[in-house]
Amino acid sequence: MKIYVRVAWRHEFDNEPVTLLSEIINGEEVRKVEIFRDGHADFADSSRATGSTQLSEALMPSIEEIAEQEEFMPEEIDADTFEAAWQAATGDDA
Repeated sequence: MKIYVRVAWRHEFDNEPVTLLSEIINGEEVRKVEIFRDGHADFADSSRATGSTQLSEALMPSIEEIAEQEEFMPEEIDADTFEAAWQAATGDDA
């Protein structure tokens, strides 16, 4: 099963992303985009990564589990929303 998740991360750290977008297949994160407060984005997939962005090595928690942490506001998004963020971060064509 493939899902796409966007997580708003509420914090005051200057060097950490404020939005995380993930493509998840059967619990495994396969692509990620991290958007920072200044608007720049880093990304990771199985073969490349920018900045400090990395794919999770563990299975991803459910949206409900993520939401249990006050600083995170997760939501499921559609593939088009993820692909737009991925394309903006990577410059790849869809």
